[in-house]
Amino acid sequence: MTQEWWRDAVFYQVYPRSFADSDGDGEGDLAGLTQRLPALAALGVDALWLTPFYPSPMVDGGYDVADYTGVDPRYGDLAALDALLARAHELGLRVTIDLVPNHCSSEHPWFRAARDAAPGSPEREMFLVRDGRGPDGALPPTNWRSVFGGPSWTRLPDGQWYYHLFAPEQPDLNWANPRVLAAFEDVLRFWLDRGVDGFRIDVSDALVKDLDAGDTPDGSPVIPKGADSPLHDYYRALRRVMDAYDGDRMAVIETGAPPEEVALLVRPDEMHLAFDLALTRVRWSAAELHEAVVEGLAVARLAGAPATWVLENHDLPRAVTRYAADLALAGEYVPEHDGAARPVTRLTAADLARGTRRARAAAVLLLALPGAVYVYQGQELGLPEVEDLPDGVREDPVFFRSGGVATGRDGCRVPLPWSGTQAPFGFSPPSATRGPWLPQPDSFAALTREAQEAAGDSMLALYSELLAVRRREPLLRRGELTWVGDLTSTPDVLAFRLTAGPAALLVLVNTGAASVPLPAGEVVAASVPRAELAEDAARDGATRLLPSDSAVVLRLVGRAT
Repeated sequence: MTQEWWRDAVFYQVYPRSFADSDGDGEGDLAGLTQRLPALAALGVDALWLTPFYPSPMVDGGYDVADYTGVDPRYGDLAALDALLARAHELGLRVTIDLVPNHCSSEHPWFRAARDAAPGSPEREMFLVRDGRGPDGALPPTNWRSVFGGPSWTRLPDGQWYYHLFAPEQPDLNWANPRVLAAFEDVLRFWLDRGVDGFRIDVSDALVKDLDAGDTPDGSPVIPKGADSPLHDYYRALRRVMDAYDGDRMAVIETGAPPEEVALLVRPDEMHLAFDLALTRVRWSAAELHEAVVEGLAVARLAGAPATWVLENHDLPRAVTRYAADLALAGEYVPEHDGAARPVTRLTAADLARGTRRARAAAVLLLALPGAVYVYQGQELGLPEVEDLPDGVREDPVFFRSGGVATGRDGCRVPLPWSGTQAPFGFSPPSATRGPWLPQPDSFAALTREAQEAAGDSMLALYSELLAVRRREPLLRRGELTWVGDLTSTPDVLAFRLTAGPAALLVLVNTGAASVPLPAGEVVAASVPRAELAEDAARDGATRLLPSDSAVVLRLVGRAT
């Protein structure tokens, strides 16, 4: 029996507004993405994940959806989406899209009808609407706080309150109402009928809230996720919809729950994959990386589902900057407000160079882990976080709701540099009537795809090599991972073996400041040029050495250490 394609696929995350602009208005669109699909096929990824392109007021980057079965005019129309699907499939790329079931836009017809309807009406029952507390109901029903900062209740004109886990413009849906589940079953069918291969489910574990729990000590909402939560019935129903289609349609869930709760959501009759975000949260440390990988493997072990690895996404500071800041700020680059971050001091060119070297090593680790992998657009170019965006161009609600204390997520969403030596770096056509919706820094000139295609030692070249090696080497996708703890005398080395029968690969990641000896074996992939390994060996008189902040994959003979 052929294994389902998604079990060990590499997905490429596209943030459409920042990927490629075909019409010169400064914003990416579906036609621009379609034009650039050959570059993604050549890179060697298996599938795409598109963040929301639905009609939206864009209060939260499109995650405030006003129509679940349409395309926002800024991105094109349904014909453009159909053309994208057809071209991607022609190139052998699967296409998955975002599903946002926790909340919709306050401009969605569902909420507009609820706002205008009477308390207790069927329209209001689509949302989490409650009477307030205190005289005249003037106090919110609970003290719960929004993820984006501030209260998570907003009052309607007639005095009732509605709940929003995120911004007030993103009212939460009431999944206890069967009409909500039925509506989303129809949404899935709409896109599956058009040929979409799967979904990424946003805020997947937060659909159920226990509003009767009342106030909490820290204002956190009460969100049941255990085995008895009705959440699992909702996902079983959505799974049945997907299973009715051929082509191994799938869904990956976004969740920050502990492994034992995540495992419940990826049981055989629920969802297929679950992001493991642990690698995005840890510093450049062998011990912390080990802990992150152990967490990801725990879900796989508990549920029998593949691990799903992530190093970057549209909500988090870029890996190059995270690793550079870890060096410069001794761990003070602390995530705030669901992934937004504000560095304590500006990073130097030397810091970013070290961050890039570490990000190269992290790429080897990422693509050597068995299971599914997600790569965020620009990660393959080694883009850093754009930290000096003017406040006037920022759009993330995190920035505004925190009063500017958190800079938000705009810095990882700056449009991609494709070619040329000045903005818009090929993102928009020469006929563009306006610049990119977020300004690109001059430093992008050295990081364009065009410049990196001409450099054999670029981050793009490394990702291309790693993706090709991953395709050739089944052990990197499906091998049994076992830890190796006795290869070196330093705790700064992460080491594990991937095996299947007599075949074995050894993966080493050196997070320390000193080179370490390499065991015998053929170099399958490395984050540094092969010559650098040889130069260290000649200088130090050892057989071979793995330099500081680098990683390597070795082919072992039999089960040799």
